[in-house]
Amino acid sequence: MRVRHFGVTAAALAVATMSVSGCAAKKSTTVVDKAKDGKKIVIGVKYDQPGLGLKTSSGVEGFDVDVAKYIAKKLGVKDDKKIEFKEARSANRETFLQNGTVDMVIATYSITDARKPKVTFGGPYVVTHQDLMVRGNDSSITSVQSLKGKKLCAVSGSNSWKNVTEGTNKLNAKVAATTVPAQGYLECITKLKGGSVDAVSTDATILAGFATREGSAVKVVNAPFTDEKYGVGLKKGDTKTCNAVNDAIKSMYSDGTAKQLWEKWFAKANLPIDATAPSPEGCS
Repeated sequence: MRVRHFGVTAAALAVATMSVSGCAAKKSTTVVDKAKDGKKIVIGVKYDQPGLGLKTSSGVEGFDVDVAKYIAKKLGVKDDKKIEFKEARSANRETFLQNGTVDMVIATYSITDARKPKVTFGGPYVVTHQDLMVRGNDSSITSVQSLKGKKLCAVSGSNSWKNVTEGTNKLNAKVAATTVPAQGYLECITKLKGGSVDAVSTDATILAGFATREGSAVKVVNAPFTDEKYGVGLKKGDTKTCNAVNDAIKSMYSDGTAKQLWEKWFAKANLPIDATAPSPEGCS
């Protein structure tokens, strides 16, 4: 009986040892570790937002894309060929981070209390505001309150239309607009020009990009109703990379790159930027 007892104990000890070793072997690697090791970094960006993240025949371009390249280089990615861009829609950003489809998300990703439990945010790397876009010949919508009874485009995964209909805005205005679903802002602009919706509600940066491209067909109302802090989305718990990202953003402002990139993409829309680096939210 003693021999059997010893055998069982030894076997259990061996299994436990293997389990501990297995756990150690599966220790997660942070994004900054991958960058420094010369491994490929996958970054989620938008593909349908002119001026921010737009897929073209020559690749993906925009302010967020350039910011992504700058941050990746500061993390240790010396060759742009080691960066893979993948389309991140508003509806799949959290999922992409959680399942490892992407390493980072830099896609007009506003830092909110609702998202913080699921995502570790670096930044913000810029602060903007939500506004409204309407057809160029529409003078009936001049504010959030003007959307009462109007058809408002509602992008899946976005908070902007909710800020209007649920009153979570700086004006505390809860407006009874009729929401029309869409998968992305490019679809919203198409619906707006076609008359399927009366307004598109989202960040001024996004609207400025479309306004520059569409010309007189659309216009920005210039009625800001929220403050939006664009963050760098990371898998929850990757605070090591978060701190490195914050250092990169600080450098981006101190060396003048942030202002340069903003003017490159938004000068035509006369969209102002604060040249001072935003205060980090804190990594958690």
